[in-house]
Amino acid sequence: MDAPTAKRLADGRLHLHHGPIDLIIEAWGKGRGNAYAVATTRFRTLLGELVDELDILRAPVGKNLPKGSVARRMVKAAMAHNGVFVTPMAAVAGAVADEVRACIGAVAAIERAYVNNGGDISVYLSEGQQMRAAIHDGSDAGRVHFRAEDAARGLATSGWKGRSLSLGIADAVSVVARDAATADVAATLIANAVDLPGHMGIERQKACDLIPDSDLGARLVTTDVGTLSPAEVAKALERGAQVAAGMLSRGTMLGAALFLCGQGRQVGNVGSLALAKP
Repeated sequence: MDAPTAKRLADGRLHLHHGPIDLIIEAWGKGRGNAYAVATTRFRTLLGELVDELDILRAPVGKNLPKGSVARRMVKAAMAHNGVFVTPMAAVAGAVADEVRACIGAVAAIERAYVNNGGDISVYLSEGQQMRAAIHDGSDAGRVHFRAEDAARGLATSGWKGRSLSLGIADAVSVVARDAATADVAATLIANAVDLPGHMGIERQKACDLIPDSDLGARLVTTDVGTLSPAEVAKALERGAQVAAGMLSRGTMLGAALFLCGQGRQVGNVGSLALAKP
């Protein structure tokens, strides 16, 4: 395994990279230099800790609980969805972002900060601060407005076109939640639900044929989506919207934006999530 790297970008942001983890971090305030140093130190051992507990993290949540702090964040996020197949790996990107953000937030004189792990974002805001982030469906589809007085601190996106495998056909599902790990799992499950089971125009393969050690095993994942009628798109989005509405009622997410073939659907209103372009 290659060693972790840390580099300050020309615009002042911090880039941390190790294996599959690629973080872009930006902080504001007099403590920024200290925050970057703390984040870099925490990052050095983070991937190794996850690798040590992969057997637990790739299995549905059970009696064997992990020891690492990031792994525990992953399990906590997955456990919020009883009765649905999901492993802690559905939260890995968000949990990593949350862990590093928590270290930054503990540094004095930090006004606001974000940790972006491949599009899954964890936000820190001190009193009176705010931040905006873009959501995408292949293009700029809207904005999320984070405010210190709101509960939302995490944004995650999932879909069959993303970097992770998906059981569904959503181009993208963006979710706002109390933290990035929670948003990560919710986005994964909602994206899985945006689907048209048995549709002949949708190509699928076993997850293990694409990634031998995938936590999805032999479950069929989407590899291509053919032409869909507007009615079929609406039907698939409605399936996902129903799952999102259930999560909203249970408090496992705060808002979701679902995208498929040029159509969009929004569930929840946290006063910050907007599909309309600014």
